[in-house]
Amino acid sequence: MNRSTTPQITAPGHGAEGGCALSAQSRKRAKGGGAGHRCEPAPTEFVQLLTPDGERVPHPDYDIELTPEELRGLYRDMVLARRADGEGVTLQRQGELGLWPSLLGQEAAQVGSARALRADDHVFPSYRDHGVALCRGVDLLDILRMFRGATNGGWDPAEHNFHLYTLVIGSQVLHATGYAMGVAYDGAETAVIAYFGDGATSQGDVSEAFNFAAVYNAPVVFFCQNNQWAISEPTERQSRVPLYRRAAGFGFPGVRVDGNDVLACLAVTREALDRARRGQGPMLVEAFTYRMGAHTTSDDPTRYRESAEVEEWAGRDPIARVRRYLAGNGWADDAWFAEVDAEGERLARGLRDSVRAMPDPDLGEFFDATYAGEHALAAEERDWYRAHQASFADAEVH
Repeated sequence: MNRSTTPQITAPGHGAEGGCALSAQSRKRAKGGGAGHRCEPAPTEFVQLLTPDGERVPHPDYDIELTPEELRGLYRDMVLARRADGEGVTLQRQGELGLWPSLLGQEAAQVGSARALRADDHVFPSYRDHGVALCRGVDLLDILRMFRGATNGGWDPAEHNFHLYTLVIGSQVLHATGYAMGVAYDGAETAVIAYFGDGATSQGDVSEAFNFAAVYNAPVVFFCQNNQWAISEPTERQSRVPLYRRAAGFGFPGVRVDGNDVLACLAVTREALDRARRGQGPMLVEAFTYRMGAHTTSDDPTRYRESAEVEEWAGRDPIARVRRYLAGNGWADDAWFAEVDAEGERLARGLRDSVRAMPDPDLGEFFDATYAGEHALAAEERDWYRAHQASFADAEVH
């Protein structure tokens, strides 16, 4: 799909108190904790530098000045991330991947925060952070290879300081905190960032990480992508307070940012990382965004959320607002936007061809990777499996 022609839906207006223009029925449903409507926070409650209409607005505490070239780079990153992500969904539907968690709608949160990082910073991702991986220089084919089941890990974490994906909810937040404590102990002037979703904040691992980071003044940024839904559970069923306010209970600052505003995500994350490097400890950034697609390709979001909610958030599309800003200031024309779209298509085609040509792994290798050295039971199971496999060698049609 040509993203430049995606129709945009204007979001309903929000009053000074941040209340949405909802019907009484919708308000009642949201109050009851069902599949209700998630309102945008009051303007005073989150950092925004670029409105959905592409209007640049100032902020007293977080602001940023970027060149037109830098702005075009952010737009390009988001378009490429979206196109590669869309190809992941398609490949799974075609049976080429076992699973795919889509980032659709979260491009600004991922690209903005990732572009705030320095090369020596360390990233501990979740399992949906393909845009962060793209910005860190990770080969996206390695991510696809992992979801195809053709590798145990996918990439060398040390190559780009981008650690492996984790499917265990919230565990990477503890890993990041421990790594940050080690960085501080070594006296290195670097920072660590941990990515996780709103659902992970219900896990004990995350609370433990917050506490350790606060007590040891660890140089870590906790970046929560609040996409409103932990699979089928809305945020209001997970927390009675806005997620960013949880940080205060552990003794460090938290801030909520418009997660569909790439400029705000960049500015706030850059400040949080700089703060960590200055020895001022952890910070929680809650990127208030929305998962436009399914939780993963095994999920059906139509069973638990309303189409009106999705349509409203479509009007806050993170890519469309940057396009409006660039075009409105004469910093990019239709030819340039078309070339970015074409680059996205080339990227998708390359990934598609490479995945389809990818050889199946020798499943016996998984036994060899269970332990660091030879293990008697694993070796016995491996030998049995190989013998069982060999018994079908001459029976190709079954």
